[in-house]
Amino acid sequence: MMNSVIRLGIAFVLVLLVSACADKDRPNYQYMPNMYEPVSYETYQKVDFLPDGTSALNPAENTIPRGFMPYDLENTPEGKELSRLKESPLDSLNSEVNLAVGKELYDIYCAICHGAKGDGQGTLVKREKILGVPSYADVARNINIGSTYHVIYYGQNSMGSYANQLNYEERWQVSEYVMKLKQDL
Repeated sequence: MMNSVIRLGIAFVLVLLVSACADKDRPNYQYMPNMYEPVSYETYQKVDFLPDGTSALNPAENTIPRGFMPYDLENTPEGKELSRLKESPLDSLNSEVNLAVGKELYDIYCAICHGAKGDGQGTLVKREKILGVPSYADVARNINIGSTYHVIYYGQNSMGSYANQLNYEERWQVSEYVMKLKQDL
């Protein structure tokens, strides 16, 4: 009887020691440790996942990202002149909708510099943060819908490209709205 009480006491002390040393927030064993503690990679390092040495991060050759429409003209003076020959591919039956969406996008992205009327008197120009934004009515500008799309896609002078902010259809909608502003001036 005394021997069993001593054994029971030793077992109780061992259980107390093990429970006192155990971390309540972490299990004692992990069946699949990578599920709990993933392997970390250095940011922007090339990681070769595939056996042929290609990285899973590289897209397949001759593919384009979803939602992206390539532009066939280069960012050169010749490309800008060729852009004058382009017409809007948007449906002319939905011109009211295209102009409404174009106005919304113009107010968000363009009016801050070019002004709500296209007169070159946006908020940043009035506060003299940027200078030299001409009016769409300026005869020397000689803009049309194709050249407007080209400038939105590549940018010009101090205006940067908006190809990442606006998708293919939105760029054409803004271009159509700019032409409407030019007519109204």
